[in-house]
Amino acid sequence: MTVYDYAAVTLDGKEVSLRDYAGKVLVIVNTASKCGFAPQLEQLQALYKDYHDRGLVILGFPSNQFMNQEPGSSEEIAEVCQRNYGVSFPMFEKIKVNGPDAHPLYNHLTNEAGGLFSKKIKWNFTKFLVDAEGNVVERFAPKTSPVDMKPSIEKLL
Repeated sequence: MTVYDYAAVTLDGKEVSLRDYAGKVLVIVNTASKCGFAPQLEQLQALYKDYHDRGLVILGFPSNQFMNQEPGSSEEIAEVCQRNYGVSFPMFEKIKVNGPDAHPLYNHLTNEAGGLFSKKIKWNFTKFLVDAEGNVVERFAPKTSPVDMKPSIEKLL
């Protein structure tokens, strides 16, 4: 299985197959606009701007599972991401990333690239790098700056 076997719903309510991103390098990240790491949204947008023409797509998945740091509606999330951080990359509806109700995509991501000490997502802004064939190739910790992902991204582009 690859990430292309999953679908998700965008903030504006449209179901999208991740197969639509076949042939692209992906960064999949769980976001939270009230998190201390939220400024990474701006850095992710910069990566998207710098590498989109070469085949990079960032996919943001808001989650409220960590200290209630994403309590808003889809409309509120979209507004904050665009107004505060200039986000233009695809953002999806709020999901769960851990537990029995975790989105199937996140079950796949964590099974393919487990974290330190456990597979579960430990905090907002855990980032997964996916190659152009849909394979999970690397996991980055929440504290890892998106800028520090550039060498890994460039290898795949």
